[in-house]
Amino acid sequence: MKFIALTAIVPDSKEEEAIDIAKKAGAGGVTILNGKSIGLEEKKVFFGLTLEENVSVLIFILPQKLSMKVFKAFRKELGLNNDENSNGVVFTFPLTHLSGMESKEVELFEKEVLEEL
Repeated sequence: MKFIALTAIVPDSKEEEAIDIAKKAGAGGVTILNGKSIGLEEKKVFFGLTLEENVSVLIFILPQKLSMKVFKAFRKELGLNNDENSNGVVFTFPLTHLSGMESKEVELFEKEVLEEL
């Protein structure tokens, strides 16, 4: 089975919503990293300090067949195809080597993929 790493970078305020979207689309576990985001135009606040937006980086390891379903759910539910909002970014990249994934999750993915066929 081929796997994809789907990464979603969303504002902290959208973290729970994004996880719910992914789970409803069939994703299992997620690794969450915390970070800060600075856009092209820096935002100024009091005393010349720059405001950095806190973001959550959500990393999902998914079967290739399921990754596009989760990707499309993020685009639709978070409105990521709209240039006027800043609800985040989502991208995927293929995994060529993978070790340490729970066997229960792999079995669940295999079952879901077979059901879709």
